[in-house]
Formats: sequence, C-alpha cells, structure tokens
Amino acid sequence: MTGGTRGLGLAMATAFLDEDATVVCAARRAVPLAGLDGRHGDRVRVETVDVCSADSVRSLMERVMRRFGRVDILVSNAGVSRSGKIADLAERDWREVLDTNLTGAFYCTKYVVPCMEAAGGGRIINISAGMSSRVAPGAAAYSASKAALEMFTRASAVELAKKGILANCIAPGFVNTGMYEPLRDDERLRSRYERTMVSGRPGEPSEVAAAAVFLASGEGSYVNGHVLEVNGGLLWS
Repeated sequence: MTGGTRGLGLAMATAFLDEDATVVCAARRAVPLAGLDGRHGDRVRVETVDVCSADSVRSLMERVMRRFGRVDILVSNAGVSRSGKIADLAERDWREVLDTNLTGAFYCTKYVVPCMEAAGGGRIINISAGMSSRVAPGAAAYSASKAALEMFTRASAVELAKKGILANCIAPGFVNTGMYEPLRDDERLRSRYERTMVSGRPGEPSEVAAAAVFLASGEGSYVNGHVLEVNGGLLWS
C-alpha cells in the first residue's frame, strides 16, 4: 500500500487488515500508524519508499519478498496535487505530479510483476480520482496524471492477464480525508463543490476502502481493466 501511512491509504490498509491480510504500508517517511501496530502485531509493517525512484521501488519489493515471501496485492495510492493554471504552473510542479501519480504507479507495477508471477497471480489496484474525467481550471497536472493512470491501468490489464494478474482502478470523488480537507475548511470552495455531490455529502474513507477490498477479493475475480468510480454520483460543469 503506497501512501499507506495516512488518509485514504491508511483507511484502505485498515480495511485489508480487518480482512486478515498482512499489509505493508509504504511511504516516504516511516510514521506511527495510529495504533494499528499494536492491534495487528506482525501483520502490519511500515516501509519507506520514494515511488519517484525506480531503485527505491525495486528495493521495497525486494525487502517485502525477503520478509514475507510473496506479494498478492498492490495498491498504488501515493499521490500529490499541485494547483496552477497552465501558463503559470511551475515546471517542477508538473514533473512532481506526473512523476508521483503516473511514473510511480509504473515503477510499482513493473517491479511487482515478478513477485506476483512467483505467487501465481495477483491484483493491482491503482487509485485515480474523479478529476481524471472532469475539467477544473488550475488542475491540469493532477487531472492529466490521473487520466493517464487510468489508461495505464487498462494497458496493464491486457498485458498481465495471462500472468494471472488483474489490474483495476478506483476513482474516488470527494472523500472526507486527505486532499478534500482544504475544501472542507474553506466555506466558499466547499459550497461550490457541494453542489456537485448528488448524494449531498462527501464520501467516507471506509467506503473507498470497501471498494478496494472487493477488487482484491474472490468476488472481484472477473473484473479487469475497470475504472470503478466511488463518488456517490458526481456532477460537474
């Protein structure tokens, strides 16, 4: 679980732990997991990784294989957003968003494939966003990275199916954690975006986590190359 130490990543890690999975929460910095260590003992582990670095991702997979001997599920959740209209967007911000959100998922997929092949198959779940298919001024880098991630997921599904590896995407809408927090705390922005929520509320992290568990489970065994929107119905203009 990349980006697994806080926000949506931590919620998904918790959901997998509740299903008796063993979870490696990988992030740039090793931080305490809000009590998960004590509750789940050896079934949860924190590892450091920089998904923008191929060497770092390869090292992570090697460490996990040495410790556990297999990888069955990869959730590529690490992501960043940098706002800015195209004419003003800093080049370094563009690169950071694409490197993290898209290239990071590529590195994770590339280096997890041999691990999953050795296990006889596996599940890859990439975390996209509602803005992959909806235009918002100032979100060109983020939206482009997530739209590309969805096509990368479909390509992965086609290429990896014969290896027993399924690849799918989850595209959350507004979720009560992480990147939604600045909107939640800004009354003007919140009122603007609340009008797009058909269900009248943002989602809860547990609702997205449940979708991830489904895609990783036996019930999701015939779902491949799919982008699952978890957004309660999301209008846009």
